[in-house]
Amino acid sequence: MNEDHYFSADPSVAFERAELTASVWGHDLDLVSGSGVFARGRVDIGTSVLFRETETPAGGRILDLGCGYGVIGLACAVAAPTAVVTAVDVNQRAVLLANENAASLGITDRFTASLPEEVPADATFDEIWSNPPIRIGKVALHALLLAWLPRLAPEGRAVMVVGKNLGADSLQRWLGEQGFPTTRTASAKGFRVLETRRG
Repeated sequence: MNEDHYFSADPSVAFERAELTASVWGHDLDLVSGSGVFARGRVDIGTSVLFRETETPAGGRILDLGCGYGVIGLACAVAAPTAVVTAVDVNQRAVLLANENAASLGITDRFTASLPEEVPADATFDEIWSNPPIRIGKVALHALLLAWLPRLAPEGRAVMVVGKNLGADSLQRWLGEQGFPTTRTASAKGFRVLETRRG
C-alpha cells in the first residue's frame, strides 16, 4: 500500500480542508489546514513549544523552512509588521494553503509561499524559522539544512524545534561541526528549541 506522507510533493489523498485557530505571541490566527499536509487541523506540539519558548522575531527577511500550511511564517508576519516572509515546502498542497491563509490574513504583500526551486538563488535571510521535517531521514535533512543555512545573512540566525527522541542533541552537535554554532535555548515536552548562528 502506498502511504502518503506530508513531505510528498503531490499527496494523492483526497483534499479536505480543516479550519483551526492558532494563538501565537498574543495573536489569534484563523487558518485552514488540509489532508496530506503536516498537522492537519491543529498546531502540533513541537510548533507550540517553539512559539511558547521564543520571543517575537524582530522583523527583516524571514524564511519559514518546511512551512506546511504556513503557521510559523504567518505568525512571524503578523507579530512582526516589518517582517517579509518567504515560506517554502516541497508539498504543493501546503504551498497552496499557506498562500490562501496569507490572503485571508491580509498579508500577501509580506508573505509568499512557494516550492524551494522557485526562491531566487541569491535570496538571503535575516532569520530562518522551522519545525524541520526530521522524518525525511538524516541524509536528506542534513542536505536540506546545508542548502538553506548558508543563505543566512551575516549575524543571521535560525530558530528550530526538534524532538529530543528524533535526534535534537546530535543535530545540535552536527550543526556546530558544519560551522553553524548552535545552542539549545529551551527544552519542553520532549522538544528542544535550537538557535543556530551563521559561523
